[in-house]
Amino acid sequence: MNSINQLISDIKKLDFSMFQKDFLLTWEKSDQEILATLYMAQLLKELHGKNISCKVFESGLAVSQFRDNSTRTRFSFTSAANLLGLAVQDLDEGKSQIAHGETVRETSNMISFLADVIGIRDDMYLGAGHTYMQEVGRSLDDGFKEGVLNQRPGVVNLQCDIDHPTQSMSDLLHLKNFFGGDLKNLKGKKIAMTWAYSPSYGKPLSVPQGIIGLMTRFGMNVTLAHPEGYSLIPDTLEVAKKNAKASGGNFTVTGSMDEAFKDADIVYPKSWAPYHVMQQRTQLLQKKDNDGLKDLEKQCLANNAKFKNWECTEEKMKLTKGGKALYMHCLPADISGVSCKEGEVAASVFERYRADTYREAGYKPFIIAAMMLSMRFKNSAEVLEKIIKENKKRLS
Repeated sequence: MNSINQLISDIKKLDFSMFQKDFLLTWEKSDQEILATLYMAQLLKELHGKNISCKVFESGLAVSQFRDNSTRTRFSFTSAANLLGLAVQDLDEGKSQIAHGETVRETSNMISFLADVIGIRDDMYLGAGHTYMQEVGRSLDDGFKEGVLNQRPGVVNLQCDIDHPTQSMSDLLHLKNFFGGDLKNLKGKKIAMTWAYSPSYGKPLSVPQGIIGLMTRFGMNVTLAHPEGYSLIPDTLEVAKKNAKASGGNFTVTGSMDEAFKDADIVYPKSWAPYHVMQQRTQLLQKKDNDGLKDLEKQCLANNAKFKNWECTEEKMKLTKGGKALYMHCLPADISGVSCKEGEVAASVFERYRADTYREAGYKPFIIAAMMLSMRFKNSAEVLEKIIKENKKRLS
């Protein structure tokens, strides 16, 4: 129980308050709030591993709204809700009144009478996902203020067009534990967040933006690499620069995958669509212009094919520090010769790090549960202490 007691002690030392506040972008959260989320997630993981029940809700609902496909995040959200004692209900827009003109304000209130948390994935439309989540938050504020809702549910960003906080926070906790269990050990470490070839197009920008926006806060040397034309949202680059300056880290952008891999401690090769392409795609999706979408896809796949050498190969891994950098991916990876003919990563590299990527993904349910806990309880440390004291077995 020593590590559990130490985590409680660490949480108590922090000055944070996330009660009735949404978790939308990591860079909107203070350092203390980020640390509290990490420590609570680690604590919940250890309690679950010791067969201690983490149920803190006797009733209540966690509503999930996925406007894009998902495996890991969808099941992580459900697992997190179940861990804390909440039932889960999917908001299927096709079976709701949304298609009949129901407003965001109305929908938000109607699904929230007994809801404690709403998880939303909305990453398809550039300039719309984050905006939608903000609108849901304002609608909930209004419903709570007017007495329509007994409580103000918290909104968790399960991926938007700008950020993927549950992923980047899971990645950060993975790195913390991989490098000795202390965030201070990450200072000075080089992480290469690089574009990689994929035989598909339209992949969101939120993962690379989330990584450069979060890892720069911990004194890491973050290198973003991509071919010409595959830039991210400009504002997120400014966030990374600002964070690196404040933390004593470094943020650089290069057009060479080899340069990014050179002496890197961590590599994160991941495909994404160019910023300007996502802008075009959003306009076409909103217009329901299927012919335009087909033409755009054809153009983009042809352009992607020019950069098939942007693959995480054994040769590129040899460029990293000692040839033993940690490989990371949000999954599913496009594995050359396995899930596709040519892709983001060589099969031999992925297989060597496969278990590590699964561990990386395994932190997400606990990160989401920590977000839920902190936004629904004023003093989450006391709640966690009560769980430890009761020592109720999950399986008896």
